[in-house]
Amino acid sequence: MLFDSHTHLNAEQFNDDIPETILRAKELGVTHMAVVGFDYPTIEKSLQLKNTYENIFSIIGWHPTEAGNYDKEVEKYLYAHLGDEKVVALGEIGLDYYWMEDPKEVQAKIFRRQIAIAKEFHLPISIHTRDALEDTYKILKEEDIRDIGGIMHSFSGSSEEVKKFLDLGMHISFSGVVTFKKALDVKEAAKVVPLDKLLVETDAPYLAPVPFRGKRNEPGYTFYTAKEIAQLRDIPFETLANQTFHNTCELFSLEGIM
Repeated sequence: MLFDSHTHLNAEQFNDDIPETILRAKELGVTHMAVVGFDYPTIEKSLQLKNTYENIFSIIGWHPTEAGNYDKEVEKYLYAHLGDEKVVALGEIGLDYYWMEDPKEVQAKIFRRQIAIAKEFHLPISIHTRDALEDTYKILKEEDIRDIGGIMHSFSGSSEEVKKFLDLGMHISFSGVVTFKKALDVKEAAKVVPLDKLLVETDAPYLAPVPFRGKRNEPGYTFYTAKEIAQLRDIPFETLANQTFHNTCELFSLEGIM
C-alpha cells in the first residue's frame, strides 16, 4: 500500500473525475491520501472529500502566497476545523519568495503564528518553501517544532540541506521531481533520508512524474515516485511502500489503519 501524503484532489482540474481518479489510484496501490487545503475554497473541498471517502484525510492551513489575507476570521475558521479527527496536519504553511505575493516579514509572521496553532492542537505541520529554504530552516529551528514534527513537502534541496531539517525532527517527502532526469540533488537527497523519516507524495495536479511529466498529475502516480526512490536506494519496492505508508500513518496519528 502507498499513502499520498500531499495531494490537491480538491483542485479544479479534478472537478469532473474524482471517483475515477480515486479508483485509478487504488489500482496502482495508492489506497490513502491527504488532501491539502490552503485557502477558503480548497479547505472547504478538502473537508468535503474527507467526509465523503473513508481513506481520504485533510491537511488544512493558510498558504504563504495568501499570507496577506490572513486575519482573525481565517484563524477562527481554522480553529473550528483543526480538532476534527480526520484533519491530520496543519499546512501547507511556510515561505514563498518566488511569487512574493506579500513581503517576507508578513509571510514569516503568519508562518510563525500557524506553527503556534499547530502546537496548540499538537498537529504536525506541512511545509511549503520556495526559494526560501534557509529562512524556512531558521524559523523552524527558532520555533522549536520537534514536539509536533512535520513534513518538508516536495523536498527540492540537496543531501546536505536535507540533514539540517532531519536534525529538527522533520520528515522528508518527495514528489515526482525525484524522477526528473536533471534533478540530481533531489535524487541524492532521496538516498540519504533515513527510511523511517521518508514520505512520498504527488502534489497533484502538479509535478507529474516521469513518464507523465507535463501532464496532469494524480494521486495514483505516487507509485512512480516510490518506484524511483526504491531504485535509487536499491531496496525492494515493497519495502519502500510499506515503510512510507507506516511513516505517514505514524506521523498523522493513524495507527489504527497500519
